[in-house]
Amino acid sequence: MDESGESGKPQSGGGGAAGGVGEPKRPRGTGGGILMGRPFGVPVYVAPSWFLVAALITWVFGGQLERVLPGLGGLRYLVSLFFAVAFYGSVLVHELAHTVVALHYKLPVRRIQLQFFGGVSEIEKESETPGREFLLAFVGPLLSLALAGVFYLGVYAVEPGTVPGVLLAGLMISNLIVAVFNLLPGLPLDGGRMLRAVVWRVTGKPMTGTVAAAWTGRALAIAVLIGLPLLTHSGSLGNAPEDLGGVDTVTDALLAAILAAIIWTGAGNSLRMARLRERLPELRARNLTRRAVPVAADTPLSEALRRANEAGARALVVVDGQGEPTALVREAAIAGVPEHRRPWVAAGGLAQDLKPGLRVSAELAGEDLLETLRATPATEYLVVEETGEVYGVLSTADVERAFVSAMARNP
Repeated sequence: MDESGESGKPQSGGGGAAGGVGEPKRPRGTGGGILMGRPFGVPVYVAPSWFLVAALITWVFGGQLERVLPGLGGLRYLVSLFFAVAFYGSVLVHELAHTVVALHYKLPVRRIQLQFFGGVSEIEKESETPGREFLLAFVGPLLSLALAGVFYLGVYAVEPGTVPGVLLAGLMISNLIVAVFNLLPGLPLDGGRMLRAVVWRVTGKPMTGTVAAAWTGRALAIAVLIGLPLLTHSGSLGNAPEDLGGVDTVTDALLAAILAAIIWTGAGNSLRMARLRERLPELRARNLTRRAVPVAADTPLSEALRRANEAGARALVVVDGQGEPTALVREAAIAGVPEHRRPWVAAGGLAQDLKPGLRVSAELAGEDLLETLRATPATEYLVVEETGEVYGVLSTADVERAFVSAMARNP
């Protein structure tokens, strides 16, 4: 599914339900499957669920080949597996289109993931203008349409009724479906992001665009849930059920339910994360910072905590002989020292040296604050004024609690 997502950040997807189904979203870490490479410096992962859908495509397409090319025998499944890999290669091209445009506009891309219903490009920032948002979303379906055209020309370059001819025809149709489906005007599809950009441009309010595209996406999910089984059951798609290898009514209904659930959930996530971003400015380093007291490195922990209690402070900063901060005493390390041992443990022995990334401005707020903390992961940060004066210590735990609280207040 193509989701440009919104995991606090945008994602763009393609090739499946949203980029493949999609819109430009934000998991963490190196997880996500098998690393396949780093085109343009962006890691590409294949999720375990891809192997399930590859097996399904191999089985369904293999049944189709048995009727179209009966002479293949057991080799039809090898050809079908090649088709599955080639199709997801097309999905990857769709996602790379989103990625290239995002990088052009200096929008960092965390990774690309190929999964069950397509692909996701995890773009970490929102587009700054509706025009960029529109282009970022449109380029994926455009590339899928271009690929469909290339495969269409390829069909006429090979002999009909052969393995290459069948493969090229299948890839042409699949890319055309991906493009058309992703152009549907509802989040989390690329078409939904395009609709969001248009409403944003007309109203001047990105949130209004998100609301319109999200509710359109929910309506689209209901239409897919009801309409897809009716279309296939009534024969409105011609002989499509037979062509797809005997897909029956139950299978159609199951597929419709899965697609509808993905679209509905994606639309809801997009709306929730947009509302969360509206409240992100409330996350201010100055408001979340704990008051701190300076202590020498050799100060006994018990004495350092006594001074902090007297001052009403909740953090300790290790300073040198000139009073310059050199390290932060970690809260988790303090908790790990039994009270009876604290008079014999030096505060400096529990401290983390102040690296450049551990000094943050008291003026940071919202996404700027989160991105600064993400760039240098730690449990505590020294918060300083613009003049360089120490303001206090910012705990990651406090930021996380404030973030969760903001999410909980989203309708």
